Amino acid sequence: MRHCIPLVLLFASIAPAQVFEVGVNGGLNKISSRDLGSGYSLADGWRFGFRFTTNNDSHFGHEFGYSYARTRLDLNSVNQGGMAVHHGGYNFLVYATPEGNRVRPFVTGGGHFANFQPPGSSSSQGNGFRKWGFNYGGGIKTKISEKFLIRFDVKQYQTGKPFDLPGVKGMMRMLEASAGFSFYM
Repeated sequence: MRHCIPLVLLFASIAPAQVFEVGVNGGLNKISSRDLGSGYSLADGWRFGFRFTTNNDSHFGHEFGYSYARTRLDLNSVNQGGMAVHHGGYNFLVYATPEGNRVRPFVTGGGHFANFQPPGSSSSQGNGFRKWGFNYGGGIKTKISEKFLIRFDVKQYQTGKPFDLPGVKGMMRMLEASAGFSFYM
């Protein structure tokens, strides 16, 4: 029963929301600070995901999301195989225009986890490397009908580097450039 308390608090906090959005998105995953140490590095790739957003104030919102990114692991510039990165997290949104406007630019920031799956493994095998981080960015949402909107996002993710290799320093930076389609009510 005590495991249900966080869920009850979460739903109670978003219950008075004026608008609820659920959407899918896809785009590019550009990785800077690729060096993972010991000759390993990651390549740019693509991503897709979904987001749940509640806007419980005219200028503020809360967003929970998941994304799957595909990348490649290289050892001394030789392809070692494709790999996945699973992201999950929370973001706070601040809108430049009030609820009800057709076009709503926003800035966002929050925390996330990234689960890196080495080539040849899957998340169901439990061989991933989970790292925590934060992200920030912005975007724009545009209503295209009474129930649908499109959105464009650019976010910078700062995450610990995976695999715990010797000599690894600093954070990995991943840039998301995505477009999405959402249903709202």
